[in-house]
Amino acid sequence: MTGRRWQVVVFDLDDTLYPERAYVLSGFRAVAAWAENHLGISAEQGFVELERLFAAGIRGNTFNHWLALHGRSDDLVPQLVKVYREHEPQITPFPNVPMILARLHAQFPLGLLSDGYLDVQWRKLMALKIFRFFNEVLFSDELGQGHWKPNPRPFEVILHRLGVEDPGMAVYIGDNPLKDFLGARQVGMGTIWLRRPGGEYTDLEPPTEAHKPDVQVFSLTEVLCLLEE
Repeated sequence: MTGRRWQVVVFDLDDTLYPERAYVLSGFRAVAAWAENHLGISAEQGFVELERLFAAGIRGNTFNHWLALHGRSDDLVPQLVKVYREHEPQITPFPNVPMILARLHAQFPLGLLSDGYLDVQWRKLMALKIFRFFNEVLFSDELGQGHWKPNPRPFEVILHRLGVEDPGMAVYIGDNPLKDFLGARQVGMGTIWLRRPGGEYTDLEPPTEAHKPDVQVFSLTEVLCLLEE
């Protein structure tokens, strides 16, 4: 690895290694199945309605909107959120992710750093069957929600766990310019924006100069080529 720009690679998870929309739809299926059993709403109908709300850009209060469609009380929202978060996700990585991770794992120490509720993120990672490729995994919720990205603390912790003494030799690869690169840059890491066409954050722009990545690419294959230069 001598002479390469970066010698340690850390990945984000959601929308970087798998499509987060797939997790959302998996959760909606679980909620719709629960609603059929407990509320008498057809699971097929419920799933279609939830998917339409998501497609319409409803975020954060999707279940409130859905319950309102059926004249149901918001008191049911915590139960639906519980079902959503505790379900076993039916998700798969983006094409070529396992192959590319295997290739990188043979050349670099690999880390995984992602936000999200701890139990939820672990279920995602296990469902994706890519855990074996990472030398270290850190979900920032382990440090408390006050240390979710863009806080620099999780970047410091993952670098420490990977035994990195010079942060400039490590690179973070993520998809969200609002939070993925600021903290990484603050601790001295390199940054790559994997700006997949059609991604949840593809059309966003970094809000400040400090949020901008060092490099922008549009596929994981480009990441591989960049790292192997």
